[in-house]
Amino acid sequence: MLENVITIVHVVLSIILIAVVLLQSGKSAGLSGSIGGGAETFFGKNKAKTLDGMLEKATAVLALFFIVTSVVLAIVIK
Repeated sequence: MLENVITIVHVVLSIILIAVVLLQSGKSAGLSGSIGGGAETFFGKNKAKTLDGMLEKATAVLALFFIVTSVVLAIVIK
């Protein structure tokens, strides 16, 4: 029973993680990529409040949960 629940959570996390990564813009997108990113560091002080900043945080959190469920699933199956 526990193995099935963890597997379902693991699959749902993987689908959400794929979607969040695909929603992010590339690092060289826009004007800041064409001038080497200098404007990004100067003007991007509130980057955490933008959509890209929130997607980066969501990616990190989802990746952490994905790794945890992977390890737990490996332990439960063993």
